[in-house]
Amino acid sequence: MSSDPSFASSIDSSVDSSSGSSGDSLAELTDAVRKFAEQRDWDQFHSPKNLSMALIVEAAELVEHFQWLSRQESDTLNKEQQEAVSMEMADVLIYLVRMSERLDIDLLEAAQKKLKINAKKYPVEQAKGRSDKYTRYQTKQTEQNP
Repeated sequence: MSSDPSFASSIDSSVDSSSGSSGDSLAELTDAVRKFAEQRDWDQFHSPKNLSMALIVEAAELVEHFQWLSRQESDTLNKEQQEAVSMEMADVLIYLVRMSERLDIDLLEAAQKKLKINAKKYPVEQAKGRSDKYTRYQTKQTEQNP
């Protein structure tokens, strides 16, 4: 689906893509991506295996824009770089949304569940300002409370 200019015209006309608004829901995006694939008879190619591989390829293309940049450079992209990065991020999102639809996974529900899990793994009082993996906290807790 990489940067296909016909994508916007294939989206249901009830979704206003010209406004640039991020007000569209994830459900509307999922429906638009599903229709886009169906119109092209791509369901036959969109197995979870293939979609996950396509997603990682697009993620690698996203990373490529930041390769060899300093932190400061990556924080201050010019307009052209920002647009290119946004298109790669869109590709990643499109494949992720398509995969979730094919597997019947509610992405918002899964993300909320994962945030709760991460909140337990990374308690603020132990993780704030640190980049250690949560297993280091568990190790310290076990050593302190055998």
